[in-house]
Amino acid sequence: MQEKLETRTFLLFLFAVSIGFALLIKPFFGTIFWACAIAVIFAPLQQRLLKRWPNHKNLTALATLLICIVIVILPVVFVISSVVNEGVMVYNKLLSGEINPAQYIESMRTAFPALNNLLARLGIDMSNLKEDALNAAMSSGKFIAGHTISIGQNAFEFLMSVVLMLYITFFMLRDGSYLVDLMIRALPLGDVRERMLFSLFAEVTRATIKGNVVIAILQGTIGGITLWALDIHGAILWGVVMAFASLIPAVGSALVWVPIALYLTAIGEVTSALILTGIGAGIIGMLDNVLRPILVGRDTKLPDYIVLLSTLGGIALFGINGFVIGPLVAALFIAFWGIFIHDVNNLAPGVHTDPSEAAEEIEPPKAND
Repeated sequence: MQEKLETRTFLLFLFAVSIGFALLIKPFFGTIFWACAIAVIFAPLQQRLLKRWPNHKNLTALATLLICIVIVILPVVFVISSVVNEGVMVYNKLLSGEINPAQYIESMRTAFPALNNLLARLGIDMSNLKEDALNAAMSSGKFIAGHTISIGQNAFEFLMSVVLMLYITFFMLRDGSYLVDLMIRALPLGDVRERMLFSLFAEVTRATIKGNVVIAILQGTIGGITLWALDIHGAILWGVVMAFASLIPAVGSALVWVPIALYLTAIGEVTSALILTGIGAGIIGMLDNVLRPILVGRDTKLPDYIVLLSTLGGIALFGINGFVIGPLVAALFIAFWGIFIHDVNNLAPGVHTDPSEAAEEIEPPKAND
């Protein structure tokens, strides 16, 4: 009786301390998450270096981190600074009247008469739409300008967050295997299940980030260069918006280039509209339709509709981090239910005896080629 009481009391305190520690590091969730994600992505490189220098964990982790900084961190900082400058430039053009959203809407109304009937049926007044577009554009410009000032004022805080992320990444790279073994010993799920789940976490994180980031970079770069060549205002800004929009499966960057192509048609730039449509549908769309299933869906072993729903839900709940967290939660959901089905039916004939194969129990059927 005394032993049970002591055990329950200890577990209660263990739970309370764990919750307290989770609340303590909650402000650094994004920093810790991306440190873990970067460590997972670059872990294979670090392991290769470790095979060459097996007794130099610190050196190999540092070398991997430096490669990460050159490949990832510096380009991201460059893109952010370019987008900020472009956003301020667009905002100044809005203030000077060089960019007039109301004029764009009027051009669309004139070029597409059927649009007036459609908007009238929907109960939308064109004059109010012009005013709303102008207000939205000015609000967006003020938002960008305000955040530009905020970034300048909080540059030290941003720098500290990046440094903290890199600091944590170094230790994740150096001690990642030890930390995984420690969690396997601590969690009471069974070693085979735990190793399978940690392996799934690494695979889904690596596939989701690499796949989505590669697609986003390609689509944003191609879209930005195309808009720049067509002399569209804010080409860099729109290219980055395309990159972020590409994180949304099925729709993606078409949210950006389709309205621009319609506007070019409305103002009589039919050739430019055709060029943008051809590149958008033929190249940018092809990248999304061809590469995403290969880089994301196939490696995560999730069907396209689950990837779509989990990505949208993840972004809605966790912001930009959600494009990784959403598919990760979905994959873990399927894996846990696969393990449950396996354990409940472990005496049925023809059922896998290895829990590492349990996730396949509810793997969706594949379409015939």
